[in-house]
Amino acid sequence: MPELVAAVNLSEGRDARTLEAIGRAAGGRLLDVHADPEHHRAVMTVLVDDGAAALFALVAEAFSRLRLDGHDGVHPRLGVVDVVPFTPLLPAAPLDALAMAPLDEAVTARDGFARRLAAHFSVPCFLYGPLGRGTERSLPEIRRRAFRELAPDLGPDAPHPRLGAVCVGARRTLVAYNVQLATGDLALGQRLAAGLRSADLRVLAFRLERGVQISFNLVAPWRSGPARAYDAVAAAARQAGTSVVGAELVGLVPRAVLDQVPPDRRDALGISLDQTIESRLAGAAQHPAR
Repeated sequence: MPELVAAVNLSEGRDARTLEAIGRAAGGRLLDVHADPEHHRAVMTVLVDDGAAALFALVAEAFSRLRLDGHDGVHPRLGVVDVVPFTPLLPAAPLDALAMAPLDEAVTARDGFARRLAAHFSVPCFLYGPLGRGTERSLPEIRRRAFRELAPDLGPDAPHPRLGAVCVGARRTLVAYNVQLATGDLALGQRLAAGLRSADLRVLAFRLERGVQISFNLVAPWRSGPARAYDAVAAAARQAGTSVVGAELVGLVPRAVLDQVPPDRRDALGISLDQTIESRLAGAAQHPAR
């Protein structure tokens, strides 16, 4: 059973053929693709094999096809391969095990992968997660400080002119989750997002064509899962005179996170059994790559 999974965040969410070609480079190790044209971003979930060969092939293909210059989209980004987090893969684990997952293997994989990217492509790499000697760095910190107060950990000191930079991380399970509001008032959405932020909830507001989206990173989903995030937005929206009109999961979740959501609420919360790591692993085992 594979021990790590990586959720590759790409700065491309509109060209289906390009995304298909990039995903194909990982072969049977690709578990999921979630693309969003307004964010102009895609998340590809990849099983990490020995040496991270499939993951490296996918990133190399993305580097060959994508350009950061001229890129637009509402989501912040530092590079065409913006974020590559390594996460322990714990299929069928109980919820409390997600909170206690050891990160040693993820850190080793992160560091080796970042060194390889910097050496092969001359692209700056920033590391996040545990950095040793009891220190940690978060992804939001890199976004705030990169190339101003914070130099890359590996590679050149300036962004690659076409590829930008890569944030390579080691972390426990994180859930990316979006809740859609009925309003198009971005200032209102930003006020709601600010009021919802906590140690467990990283929150941004984006103005999309269909209205304002409240976008979460649930960094401790064993405490604050999709249902809690959805209910918090719904309550805040009601108080502000608007409402929630939809929600979506970005990428995959462990089954233990899904099991927190009552079955009769899953459709409304935009989450289903097919979006679990365990479901995709079972599918990959039944249909291995040829």
